[in-house]
Amino acid sequence: MNNEEILADLNAQWPNSVKTLDGYGVRYDQENKTLEMSFTAIDAFCHSGNIVQGGYITGMLDAAMAYTMIGYPEACDGVATLEIKVSFMTPGQQGKMTGVGRIVHHGRSIAYLDAELRQEGRLIATANSTVKLLRAKN
Repeated sequence: MNNEEILADLNAQWPNSVKTLDGYGVRYDQENKTLEMSFTAIDAFCHSGNIVQGGYITGMLDAAMAYTMIGYPEACDGVATLEIKVSFMTPGQQGKMTGVGRIVHHGRSIAYLDAELRQEGRLIATANSTVKLLRAKN
């Protein structure tokens, strides 16, 4: 599959969790093992005025990382997050956000991923995770 086909396949299968975040893929790059996604933070995601709650930001980062791996050709059918670490840099606010997930390394059953989330060019948060690669039983 080429990058455009991978992106179309990902955009056709988002689960409700990603749809809730208004998430969709913008660009997939097999060579650099990255997926760029767009998200929209709405008022319902906010506390203390216009600050996006950290769990939603974590969900955006987790989606960007997981679907980078899921989209990578013949790597896996799904992932289960074993560990995730998020570092918050500055508060996110309502509106569009861009997440970029990246495959750092993957073996046959475990992968290491990272991501960053930006809003209007500002770095909101970064994350890294360890995931178990899931494969359909044939």
